[in-house]
Amino acid sequence: MDNVIELINKVQDVFTTVGGGKESLDLPQIITVGSQSSGKSSVLENIVQRDFLPRGSGIVTRRPLVLQLVTLANDAPDYAEFLHVPQRKFYDFDQVRQEIEQDTARIAGDQKSISRQPIHLKIYSKHVLNLTLIDLPGLTKIPIGDQPHDIEKQIRKLVLDYISKPNSIILAVTPANSDLANSDSLKLARQVDPEGKRTIGVVTKLDLMDAGTNALDILTGRVFPLKLGFVGLVNRSQQDILTNKPMADALKSEERFFQRHPAYRTIASRCGTAYLSKQLNNILIAHIREKLPELRSRLSTLIGQAQQELSQYGDPTFSGKVHRGSLILKLLTMFATEFVASIDGTSATISTKELSGGARIYFIFNKVFGQALSAIEPCANLNNEDIRTAIRNSTGPRCSLFVPELAFDLLVRPQIKLLESPSLRCVDLVYQELSKICNTCGNKELSRFPKLHAKLVELVSDLLQERLQPTADYIQSLIAIECAYINTNHQDFPGVTAAMTELQNQSSQPKPARTRKLVVHTPTQPMVNGIDSNERRTSVVSNNSAGSSSPTKDTFLTYFFGGSGKMDRPFLTHSINQHSPVPSPSVALTDIDHDLERYFANHVNLNDREEENPHAHLEKEAMEVKLIRTLINSYFGIVRKSVQDLVPKAIMHLMVNITRESVQNRLVSALYKEDLFDELLQEDNNVVAERQRCKNMLEIYRKAFTIISDAM
Repeated sequence: MDNVIELINKVQDVFTTVGGGKESLDLPQIITVGSQSSGKSSVLENIVQRDFLPRGSGIVTRRPLVLQLVTLANDAPDYAEFLHVPQRKFYDFDQVRQEIEQDTARIAGDQKSISRQPIHLKIYSKHVLNLTLIDLPGLTKIPIGDQPHDIEKQIRKLVLDYISKPNSIILAVTPANSDLANSDSLKLARQVDPEGKRTIGVVTKLDLMDAGTNALDILTGRVFPLKLGFVGLVNRSQQDILTNKPMADALKSEERFFQRHPAYRTIASRCGTAYLSKQLNNILIAHIREKLPELRSRLSTLIGQAQQELSQYGDPTFSGKVHRGSLILKLLTMFATEFVASIDGTSATISTKELSGGARIYFIFNKVFGQALSAIEPCANLNNEDIRTAIRNSTGPRCSLFVPELAFDLLVRPQIKLLESPSLRCVDLVYQELSKICNTCGNKELSRFPKLHAKLVELVSDLLQERLQPTADYIQSLIAIECAYINTNHQDFPGVTAAMTELQNQSSQPKPARTRKLVVHTPTQPMVNGIDSNERRTSVVSNNSAGSSSPTKDTFLTYFFGGSGKMDRPFLTHSINQHSPVPSPSVALTDIDHDLERYFANHVNLNDREEENPHAHLEKEAMEVKLIRTLINSYFGIVRKSVQDLVPKAIMHLMVNITRESVQNRLVSALYKEDLFDELLQEDNNVVAERQRCKNMLEIYRKAFTIISDAM
């Protein structure tokens, strides 16, 4: 059953050669973990029986080393091969060490930093058993020299990524001259394998323990129980390495140590490098056999996924001259169908994370556009003085008996114009959303042909651009139509009568009593035109007369037509001396204004002035302002509802629906031309490479699946 190890090695080699995919298949392999100077390198060299690993102080292993051991059946010399140096065999293992150092420096740099990219080394020897081992950088705690400050976290994360895979076997190396409770390798192993089912412990440097002490309790599993147990080793000393002591002699010395040691004599058959190699070989073979059904099932899934991915890249033979027209037509139809489906919400790739397509357009209509219209105040930028000025300007030199309709028209049109900006913004947002849908359409098969895809996006974008301006023009005309004719006969418009009734009801609410007086003093004058000057006395107008049992009720009509019996509207009378000189027409208007201001300043006393305005206004004007404001609010609300209803309909008709209905015809008429086929069907180089990679992976998956099925 050693061929199952060869199978795993082949699969691993192919995955690495193809590039990618090795993470998708968790292959059974042995992961060597240990702290710096724990003896990991010596363990591997003892198993291989060759000096081939770099040595030195600090971090020596700075990249994962995938070591595949293959048993030679004949007497051929031992040799090594690197995956990154194909077609070359290394018979000198000193050169193997140099190649490891050079390739490590090439990828990880000359400093002491580490890299996650592994080195793949395969050693063929008649002295080894079939094994696959992965040597990882030694665990460290303190950065030394030029090492990164977070070197401990980097190495720890790298080790955890490897040993966390369920199909990996953990070879935890711990030196005997350190406390087992502080073993970093065993701590990490317990973290990912708390029950100890896939961890085998290795205790090195047993010959360096203090006299009178031993690790028998550890090796027999009484201190730290592991299902796969512990194996004790004796590494070569530094003196043995310096003097180039033969590996065979070192292994014999190790064997004699366990046979002669009084504590380890009883377990000598379960200690040493030879036993560790056999044990690892047996464990790996059993582990692979146990995982074969799982690997077979996983490979079956990967084959299906690879076939589906390959089908998305399309068949390159289908793009020949005979089938170019049908392929172009197929891709055009596919693009147009996906564009329409995204708008209608029937796309197979519809997002579940955010609104998109037609749902996004609905959101623009109902949320964005609706809230933008609701945020506009009907009388925005209109204060009472603006309304009062419009009323006065619309009456000319005359005093109006009624509220002038022209003032209402002049004031409401600019307010209606405020609805144009959010309406045009709504058009722009829908245009942007349709452009986004256009750019996201397409699949891997269409991505094979970047020029075709770019041309499709360009044509649809041009179509949207063509519909943008007519839609915007129509929206502007809708606002212009509303401004062109102010329909005061609208069924929802209250009119003047209803508005006056509402204001009258508001004014009839009980308010604190307040007296407003207008006192005009005139100088004593003789009889003029038969009227005594004493009769031209001060006129006092009061809402609440002294001695009156009930206050007089002021209504809107009384300000326009006066009350019954008495004049309730405030008035001002004064007399001008008949002997006073009459101003000549040549007198400047500003001089007359100044004279009038001085006259009223000396003779008029306003006891009830508004706090915010030093100039009091007649209540008739105040009521007119309120009436105009009420009418503007009402009519603006009618127009706003109409705009909120018509703008989305116009956009859907003039932009969305026309685009979705004509997109396929536009694409076919523009691109279904034989003289364009060669240019449009040029495949992207990356897609060609991905298709080839996918083909290779599919072939490897099928081959591995066949071998595993035969082995089972």
